[in-house]
Amino acid sequence: MGRPAIVLLSGGLDSTTVLAIAKDQGFTPYALSFRYGQRHSVELAAAERVASIQGAADHKIADIDLRIFGGSALTSDVSVPKHNTVDEVGSDTIPVTYVPARNTIFLSFALAYAEVVGSTDIFTGVTAVDYSGYPDCRPDYMSAYEDMANLATRAGVEGKARLKLHSPLITMSKADIIREGLRLGVDYSLTSSCYDPDPQGRACGRCDTCLLRLKGFAEAGTSDPIEYQSA
Repeated sequence: MGRPAIVLLSGGLDSTTVLAIAKDQGFTPYALSFRYGQRHSVELAAAERVASIQGAADHKIADIDLRIFGGSALTSDVSVPKHNTVDEVGSDTIPVTYVPARNTIFLSFALAYAEVVGSTDIFTGVTAVDYSGYPDCRPDYMSAYEDMANLATRAGVEGKARLKLHSPLITMSKADIIREGLRLGVDYSLTSSCYDPDPQGRACGRCDTCLLRLKGFAEAGTSDPIEYQSA
């Protein structure tokens, strides 16, 4: 078995690809997901499918309730924005689907998990190309978090090892991510990306993440295998 690595796994397209990349690089992945009060909790079932089929060494789901703060369409009664075309998805403003400090919270849990299993590697599926303008998906943020993590851990302070935060998708387009996943044998029918799925778990096809996902599959020259709601 390879070195252990913590992989943040939402059950969506990007994190599923990252799990496959970590395995391809020789790591033994320990998947970590979150039940944080998100309205699209169907993604957790997808994460469980992905972790099982892609052979994660372990898969933990941490319970934290960010609904006590709200501040996002994903953790409150604010409506998820819908669009008719991907051209309407902008990255010049921070959308209401941004969950305040979510990546910082998730990475901190991953950091704790890494210390427990003796890992010096954390993988995350953030991307700064085809994304919705979230401030905690930028390269500068990821670099700063890595620096902080090495000031805040026993291994870092004792000089035994330096923690590495891997963001292999950060400069990749959604189409490139899909191509890489297909090369690695990822089954995207297992995944769920929609921010506002129906009770059956079918994607809405009109939220930011659905439109960016559909654009990616089209540009990759293939079709998205998940089920979408009827128009």
